[in-house]
Amino acid sequence: MGENVSFASNGDRCEGYLALPKSGSGPAVIVIQEWWGLVGHITAVADRLAAEGFVALAPDLYHGEVTKEPDQAMKLLMGLAMDKAGLDIAGAAEYLHGRVDVTGKGIGAVGFCMGGSLALWSATLSPKIIATVGFYPGLPWARMTPVWKNYSGKSAIIHCSEHDGTSAAPGIQEALAGIKSGGGKAEAFDYPGTDHAFFNDDRPEVYDPAASSVAWQRTIAFLRGSLI
Repeated sequence: MGENVSFASNGDRCEGYLALPKSGSGPAVIVIQEWWGLVGHITAVADRLAAEGFVALAPDLYHGEVTKEPDQAMKLLMGLAMDKAGLDIAGAAEYLHGRVDVTGKGIGAVGFCMGGSLALWSATLSPKIIATVGFYPGLPWARMTPVWKNYSGKSAIIHCSEHDGTSAAPGIQEALAGIKSGGGKAEAFDYPGTDHAFFNDDRPEVYDPAASSVAWQRTIAFLRGSLI
């Protein structure tokens, strides 16, 4: 079990859920929410990362608001100020970097749906974030206008569902091309027969255990290889 923490965010504050490994220290990963908010699925991912030896922090980008209703989730997403979200994620990276229990070469970021896009974006916002994982990223890049050249020397992987158009989808291709043109490394993985949000085991109508297991193994291997 983790704990709730508060950290600085460009003169403001942001809250989040922090999970620590049993060893007491490890490389750090930021976990970025879906459009539902900082719900149990996201804190569970942070706990799973801690069980794998990482210091995991899930910032609360909605600042206390959560929902199970798609219409309300859409309203929360549309009302999300991207500049503020970016500052909160960069603040999370600074907070983790300053902790004595954080080790490794840099900070990682893992996100899902909305958070998948934000995770990929995060490496363009903070020099401390060097490895990103986007699960079925769903936001148009125009909302974030990423500066891909900030990916120089960094790396990313993207997990793509068949429902979203696989890695051939225009948004995925744009991210892959942008990261590579900026001097980073990027790879996308397709999961045949999967729905959007196939990793979310709180949603049995879309959850795919087999695909989730493979995506998780790839994610952990990538983070270890990039951060340790």
